[in-house]
Amino acid sequence: MRKPIKAVLVGAAAAALLAPCTINAFAHDAHGREHKDPQATTLGALGLRSGVRIGTAVDMAALADDAPYRAKAASEFSSVTPENVMKWEAVEPSRGQYDWKAADELVDFARANGQLVRGHTLLWHNQLPAWLTTGDFTADELRAILRKHITDEARHFKGRIWQWDVVNEAFNDDGTLRDSIWLQKLGPGYIADAFRWAHEADPKAKLFINDYNIEGVNAKSTALYDLVVKLRKQHIPIDGVGIQGHLSVQYNAPHDIAENMKRFDDLGLETAITEADVRIPMPSDSTKQEAQAEGYDVLLRGCLLTRKCTDFTVWGFTDKYSWVPDTFEGEGAANLFDEDYKAKPAYSALRDDLLLAAGRN
Repeated sequence: MRKPIKAVLVGAAAAALLAPCTINAFAHDAHGREHKDPQATTLGALGLRSGVRIGTAVDMAALADDAPYRAKAASEFSSVTPENVMKWEAVEPSRGQYDWKAADELVDFARANGQLVRGHTLLWHNQLPAWLTTGDFTADELRAILRKHITDEARHFKGRIWQWDVVNEAFNDDGTLRDSIWLQKLGPGYIADAFRWAHEADPKAKLFINDYNIEGVNAKSTALYDLVVKLRKQHIPIDGVGIQGHLSVQYNAPHDIAENMKRFDDLGLETAITEADVRIPMPSDSTKQEAQAEGYDVLLRGCLLTRKCTDFTVWGFTDKYSWVPDTFEGEGAANLFDEDYKAKPAYSALRDDLLLAAGRN
């Protein structure tokens, strides 16, 4: 069962970066001046008062076709992440032929609603276009292709992306580098190159390395820690570490997450929870939902207890459009709202955490 927090400490990280955005935490007086609205109690508004962005991944088909989904995405959160429309197979399905339409629509949606955008993702081993995975490219050719892709995408969105997941899921759970096309052809230096190229294309965007199963202190999170220490010594422009936060109630919540995140904090790196959800073996019931609430609670508290944790993003907010049932057989109900947009105990857990944190600021 979820236990109440006794205390939450919140740092003032990224205050200057957050200032330009004014979603639901602000109202306007008769002269059009902005001021904080103390009655605003959405997750996004409470997060701004607590020093963190509370965001969601967005399904663009749902955004276009489902009015309640669109309204909730606009009102409840202060940042958005594209689930799929910025991935390589979506933006360059044919070599040299870019399709930015859906991604641009999300960026425009965010701007209209005073939200920041996390770009996801410039480099991954998955969801690559067929022309790339089936092509017989030399190492030099592949390196040139990768540099062009990162440069073209980062430049297209230059000035409109707050944080980029530059490199996504580069490690195995045992701490070794994933045996991807990038490692096979380009060697481990591809990671540093990706950050250099992204920074050259958009010097003001915050650049993150993002991975799953790194919530606690383990072989994988330690290997990633060692890598970022090395990259920082080489003056590679890496700004942060994204901790995905895909959990299941079948396993213990990562109660050492704050200890883990502090390691990166001590390096001067920003951190973020980037893809939080907590799946449930179906059918769901009240006991499982309380365990789910504890999982979300542990993740958010880890962020709130970490001085340079800038944001907490849920990977979708309604079970209606969750990726979980198609990926994990027999599991589902992983989000804050059910299929009818009714808030679950997990939503209340996050809200309570943010109310407490906001009250201490």
